[in-house]
Amino acid sequence: MVFAADWIGSVFTNVLASLVLLAGGFLIGRYRERKRQQGRALTEYDFYPYVATPERFAEFSLKDFRLAVHYFLRNTDQRAARQLIFIGEQNNVRQHLSEAEGKAYDRLVAKYQGAGVADGAQEYLENYHNIARLIGRTFPNMGIEVLIHDLSNPTHSITTIEGGEVTGRVVGMGTTTLLVDLIRRVNLKQDKLNYELNIGARRFKCTTVPIVRKDYGVVGAICINIDINYIRDAVLPSSERIAEFFQNYCRTDMTLEENILSKEEYKRALAGKTHFRDFAAQAQ
Repeated sequence: MVFAADWIGSVFTNVLASLVLLAGGFLIGRYRERKRQQGRALTEYDFYPYVATPERFAEFSLKDFRLAVHYFLRNTDQRAARQLIFIGEQNNVRQHLSEAEGKAYDRLVAKYQGAGVADGAQEYLENYHNIARLIGRTFPNMGIEVLIHDLSNPTHSITTIEGGEVTGRVVGMGTTTLLVDLIRRVNLKQDKLNYELNIGARRFKCTTVPIVRKDYGVVGAICINIDINYIRDAVLPSSERIAEFFQNYCRTDMTLEENILSKEEYKRALAGKTHFRDFAAQAQ
């Protein structure tokens, strides 16, 4: 009886271990298959269809686009291929392809169910457009520019801009090498916060916030550009311009009855604290 019990226990243990290994192998296989199906980002390939011009603007590369089409017809990568189709549709690529190349592109669209892949792109970014417009209008005539880049079409990426007199750009203009650098930094988990740009005699303080969309990667960016020379050379030396600058800074359009303070700060405000660094009032 003891032998039989030991034998049954041993068999049960072996079966259980086998089931655990089988389940683990199945889950690992499913995970690897899912990762394979998800694929890589298009920017990880050498034929990413945008190149930098000598002036450091992004320019659509039809040559690299063709290479990518034929590569993804031979090799499956769901994520990167759909990103390529997205870029192709944004750039009206069929107008630039020969008849044979157009047929190859149609086969690519069919293979990856790419019809309508660009649908919803404008709608997705619309709320960001509102954010950029409202933030930009909060700082009028202060040398502060806020804009949105739609990076699915870098050659005509600017879709919203407030304070465009700062850089002279308008809606419909393209980005520079912002796209490649931004994607690289996103992959490295690095922020583009408070960085300096020196272009000829111009100097800017900038922040770039990526807009990431599931399955498409970085599709846009919110950018804030501050004209340092204007503030340093035109505003600070003049008491009149300093007053004008801060009038714009403090200007409001309406007064509302709301509370944005914590409970403790609310009590201090009622007791006479006037600003966040009013330490004398806070100590009372």
